[in-house]
Amino acid sequence: MAGHSKWANIKRQKARVDAQKGKVFARLSRAIIMAARHGGADPSANFQLRGAIDKAKAAGIPNDNIDRAIAKGSGTLAGDGQDLEEIRYEGYGPSGVAVLMEALTDNRNRTAADIRAAFNKHGGNLGETGCVGWMFEPWGVVTLTAPEDEEAFLATLLEVDAETYEVIDTEEGAIAEVRCGVTALEALSDALTSQGYEIQDTENRWIPLNTVEITDIESGRRLLKLMDALAELDDLETVAANFSLSDPVLAALYP
Repeated sequence: MAGHSKWANIKRQKARVDAQKGKVFARLSRAIIMAARHGGADPSANFQLRGAIDKAKAAGIPNDNIDRAIAKGSGTLAGDGQDLEEIRYEGYGPSGVAVLMEALTDNRNRTAADIRAAFNKHGGNLGETGCVGWMFEPWGVVTLTAPEDEEAFLATLLEVDAETYEVIDTEEGAIAEVRCGVTALEALSDALTSQGYEIQDTENRWIPLNTVEITDIESGRRLLKLMDALAELDDLETVAANFSLSDPVLAALYP
């Protein structure tokens, strides 16, 4: 049930770099708008909104900006965010790696053009809807500070709606990522919190059914450049890919 993921650690490092650049502000504000639009403006009754607000506060977004985003999403402020669309894009990266992306945009033509340019520049191809979506499935993921007593933690997970977990070493210390069904995410988060575990994040995530191991250094370098280019696109909210990097490739690219 436990595991270890170097690539997950790399993605977390990239997320911190992205936050330092300030791009996360616009993304989290849009996420708040969409959560309020779908589930209402009351965080206590809207788990998605509550999570978006927590992430926004952790990123240092001022409360006034958060309140304004909620008001836009709920339609109580001019410019209520109704021009935003949620769109899924799919494509193939170098070595045939499947890439699934979710965007939140006010201009789908611009977003598609930006994504296509990133794929073309880095040896990939933007495909049609459905071309790789079947290779992924949605899961809820709760991230928490890794427990000291892993046996007790496992016993707790067996009592709740957890499916699997993995322990990941990061620069700030070890974390645990617990996976559950999408509809069980709120209940799992509440259950772990009630048991005294320190929750760092909750999110819905696309998980690949199978992964392609990249053993060629140049292919790994091109894939990471594509991931970086996609991460730079403000309209993209999530990017999932079905590859892992072999230990020699990781050692060469992250000495």
